Amino acid sequence: MSERTRARDLGIRIGRLESGSFNAITDVPGVRVGHTTLISGEGPLVVGHGPVRTGVTMVLPHGDDPSPLFAGYHQLNGNGEMTGVAWIEEAGLLASPIGITNTHSVGVVHDAIIAHEVKKFGVDDVVWSLPVAAETYDGWLNDINGFHVKPEHVFAALDCAAGGPVVEGSVGGGTGMNCHDFKGGIGTSSRVVAESSGGWTVGALVQANYGRRVALRIDGVPVGEEISEQEVPAPWSVTKVAGSIIVILATNAPLLPHQCKRLAQRATVGLARMGGMGDNGSGDLFLALSTGNRGMDPAGSLAPTNVRHFHNAAISGLFEAAVEATEEAITNALCMATTMTGINDRVSHAIPLDRLQAVMAKYHRLHA
Repeated sequence: MSERTRARDLGIRIGRLESGSFNAITDVPGVRVGHTTLISGEGPLVVGHGPVRTGVTMVLPHGDDPSPLFAGYHQLNGNGEMTGVAWIEEAGLLASPIGITNTHSVGVVHDAIIAHEVKKFGVDDVVWSLPVAAETYDGWLNDINGFHVKPEHVFAALDCAAGGPVVEGSVGGGTGMNCHDFKGGIGTSSRVVAESSGGWTVGALVQANYGRRVALRIDGVPVGEEISEQEVPAPWSVTKVAGSIIVILATNAPLLPHQCKRLAQRATVGLARMGGMGDNGSGDLFLALSTGNRGMDPAGSLAPTNVRHFHNAAISGLFEAAVEATEEAITNALCMATTMTGINDRVSHAIPLDRLQAVMAKYHRLHA
């Protein structure tokens, strides 16, 4: 099977909850996603020239209302970077788009988000900004020290961001990433809780660049053991356990900041179900945000503001949705990524979808 297909279209059904219309983070109303993908050159690494296998992904959760949103942050293992989280931890507010890129391009993405806001809103209205820019390492395939991500690439990702279906796999910030010793990248999914529980949506977007082959599980099936490195070679010749994953969770449920943090923690469970262990060299950084209190911080007002509060006794359904969406988003990243040759002719193989289907069927986990 040469065409790349999302997990659900292969017959892989993770969890019990239904997905949203797009099975994407953009099922949360107002959330948009944009990518800029940079692929050029081949052969030996020449720093500053390539080969280039990188990019940037932008998540814009604010819709047409620039007011801050409630948010919460969690890290499973901290060998990574996500800027802006000190203020999110302190105040529980997310006031910027979210950028995801490679490790050595965090600074340019951070600065470009501010520059884009200045251009959009005016220099007098943007006097303070602490954007969120996150990373995983793509230096195995990409000329990471060539600093190929430029401000114009961030602007392009911001300007093309849209709702609806999200392009996945070897795109945007996920272009040069590897996951469980297969090609990795960007993936997304969503879940909708029952109408009797509010019908709220939880969406996940991941940049997956972590994990060992032998540990890979999909819907509980030991896929990494069944499709071994003897059958599909790993990108490297020695065992490599370092790597990272960024998980962005969004919901339209009206959560307060401490509840957003609790939701972000549940990404850990989805990651663990896939075989992620938070290795020492891994940066497992999770951010959850709620759009359920838009417009709560009108400019220039110091008056008390009314907000809606989600009852803690009802929140477990959202936790389940976050776990399932995270697990399927990682699976979609694997299924949609394409085999890539990078610097020094290093090859990262995509997981073979026909073999994946056969393995899932062997364990009776493939649905019609």
